[in-house]
Amino acid sequence: MKIVKVSEVQITETPHKVDVRKLYEKDSAQAMHITLQAGEALKPHITPVDVFFFVLEGTPEILVGKEKVQVEANSLVESPKDIVHCLYNNSGKVARILVVKAPKPTTQAKLL
Repeated sequence: MKIVKVSEVQITETPHKVDVRKLYEKDSAQAMHITLQAGEALKPHITPVDVFFFVLEGTPEILVGKEKVQVEANSLVESPKDIVHCLYNNSGKVARILVVKAPKPTTQAKLL
């Protein structure tokens, strides 16, 4: 059995300049753990595969298409491929989000 601890995974360098850690990477899917400090956000972008966000902690705002909603912990948000999406932490507390892309993208996301 393989066990991956978030705290033991190195931060991945991304254009977003936030704490992103790849937890799982196979052809079938990719999973990342994102920590957003108060006031941090990703850059709006479009991915070529379906994505879902599972909010582990905090209340980030999640943009999918033209809809932006504050989401509570223990909630899952779907984002279809080729649709703009983004994560924002406009609260005063840390937000942690599990992001899963399926299948694993073979091309880069398009930053807007």
